[in-house]
Amino acid sequence: MNRRFTFLCHSILLNPTRTSTVSNPRTNGFALFRAFMYTSTQFNNNYNFRKKNVSPDPNDPSTLMKEDGVSVCSELWIESFRNPNQTLTSLTNYLRRFELWVLAYQKVCADEMGAYMPKSSVQRSALEDLLALRNAVLDNRFRWGARLELFIKSPTDKTEYESLSKRKIRAILTTTQPSPFQDRIVQEVLFMILEPVFEARFSEKSYAFRPGRTAHTALRVIRRSFAGYLWYIKGDLSTVLDGMKVGLVISALMRDVRDKMVIDLVKSALTSPVITSPPVEKKRIRRKYQKKRVLAEDEPKPDPYWLESFFGFAPEEAEKVPTWGHCGILSPLLSNICLDELDRWMEGKIKELYRPSKSDVIWNSPEGEVDQGNTSWPEFVPTSGPDKTRKIDYIRFGGHFLIGVRGPRADAAILRKQLIEFCDQKYMLKLDNESLPIEHITKGIMFLDHVLCRRVVYPTLRYTATGGKIISEKGVGTLLSVTASLKQSIKQFRRLGFLKGDRDPDPQPCFRMFHATQAHTNAQMNKLLTTMVEWYRFADNRKKMVNICSYIIRGSLAKLYAAKYKLRSRAKVFKIGDRTLRRPLKGKKGQSPEYNNLLRMGLAESIEGLQYTRMSLVPETDYSPFPVGWRPDHEKALLEYIRLDDPKTFEQNRTTLIEEGLISPQDYVSTLVWNYKRSAAANGVNNSEEGKMLLESGNEKDERGIEDEEEHGEQLRATNV
Repeated sequence: MNRRFTFLCHSILLNPTRTSTVSNPRTNGFALFRAFMYTSTQFNNNYNFRKKNVSPDPNDPSTLMKEDGVSVCSELWIESFRNPNQTLTSLTNYLRRFELWVLAYQKVCADEMGAYMPKSSVQRSALEDLLALRNAVLDNRFRWGARLELFIKSPTDKTEYESLSKRKIRAILTTTQPSPFQDRIVQEVLFMILEPVFEARFSEKSYAFRPGRTAHTALRVIRRSFAGYLWYIKGDLSTVLDGMKVGLVISALMRDVRDKMVIDLVKSALTSPVITSPPVEKKRIRRKYQKKRVLAEDEPKPDPYWLESFFGFAPEEAEKVPTWGHCGILSPLLSNICLDELDRWMEGKIKELYRPSKSDVIWNSPEGEVDQGNTSWPEFVPTSGPDKTRKIDYIRFGGHFLIGVRGPRADAAILRKQLIEFCDQKYMLKLDNESLPIEHITKGIMFLDHVLCRRVVYPTLRYTATGGKIISEKGVGTLLSVTASLKQSIKQFRRLGFLKGDRDPDPQPCFRMFHATQAHTNAQMNKLLTTMVEWYRFADNRKKMVNICSYIIRGSLAKLYAAKYKLRSRAKVFKIGDRTLRRPLKGKKGQSPEYNNLLRMGLAESIEGLQYTRMSLVPETDYSPFPVGWRPDHEKALLEYIRLDDPKTFEQNRTTLIEEGLISPQDYVSTLVWNYKRSAAANGVNNSEEGKMLLESGNEKDERGIEDEEEHGEQLRATNV
């Protein structure tokens, strides 16, 4: 076609006699323009026809990214919550979606480099390697834990594996290495596919390793639902988190997922051997001081000191995170899938052991539902007896669970025996009575580093007796108290090196912040104090606990500054730096000039003083009521979207509009105002009539009073005469 176009232009320019208008050069240009338009139009038509007939290249990553990965995940969440009881057999279709692999790559890169990578910043070579990894997984060519056969490498990995020596290759293959970058991408993709499927099916009694549910949620549920229970069974199934038999995990997974490719991937991740080398104790060699290396921008940054210290305060129930084989972030989800059978079994026991009593005014809801009575209200009657309601409740956080029993101790003993048999059959765990102790509420129950105990209150009861007489009496009631454990807090501080000693713990200097400035050190400790305040948010003794934490941290910093600036004692530090340590401690001979003058001259950086140095500055305990049937915000949004998307909801709204009509909020407010004015006018008329009657009666009374006064005056004059 190009040759024809060139020949046509050449013939028009050199032989103008072929056209009808020979002598006009403008017509020659016009003819050339028409020829060009004709050929370009024909070329575009041929190109579009060829483009429609040619299928997209399956090896081109740009043609496979049709949607956003977040929208694909949202679609899976909506479908899972719309049909929570449906067995899924076609999850491979989501495994083929290249958008999910790109999203997983972004997440893993964010964990690797400490910064989020936008989709537009992903290089073409990385997309091609990611596509090769996806095809290897679909073709069953992917192997977990591969050290040298890599389909994709981390952006921070600059190693040339082809040019490695035999010694380095042997070291890579025989020593403990972090999880490969490509393994974490596959784990992330499987996690994004399996999490919404099982989140729609999990019990509401579990609160660990789940989005939107934290230890605070568990404590609020305990405060609301566990009031009035006398006996408690505290169990520890953390051995399940260490590892389970592959058959038990796969059978629990196949209850709701029957996709062969997904099941085979999880099974191979559990069964593939993990190469570990025995730890080698290195001799400590005293070396000279070396300057710390400055980290590059793309290198992962270590956690801040305050965050690392706060993680040291993790309670025992939240300290252990499962790691099964090559599953990585899938391990907590798989542990919840296995322990969900225990949750379902306990839910059946809650309904089975519920025995309501008509004489119990608080626990009189039928069928043992969740929203029965007001369990946080003080009970002014004995909490046990033959004529009282018997019931149990259950909550699980990770591998630890807590069961509350209201009734005699025999009910708790029977339930413990049945629980031991269930764990032996399902999980092959040999439990005994010592591992599942039954404790009374008066001894204090430790859970999530908080102590559950019973607090006796003496409220005043006021009621109206027969005859309208108001009687007020002193009553006796019990409330569930959730207090933070001071012993556990001191234990954690001692483990982190802030305290020393058992009987009279003394703050120790925080030497890890020795080379940091005073402003940076105070800022780090303020962040630690803020997180501690948030951690003890729902504890009854929140003020006391935060005040003790503030005292320990202030004492530790004062000793640090005394050693750093050679000020001899803590008293000298507090004298110069103030109670909050906000004044600079850089003066000569321990003296500090006026801090305001330094700020005005610009010679000192702004130093943030320590927070919560007095108990009055600590916020109060959060006693906000926890709603019945609580759900996380993302589940509420999903259920609301499903409800509005349902055609039945649309028909119901349409019927309501046809029957009642459409009333805007402005019209509704106008109707309320008009009704109020009309009722006020009617009341005004009635009040005016009553006022007239009162005035007439008042005038009559005044006239009678005047007559009485005149008669009385005449009588006085008569007596005087």
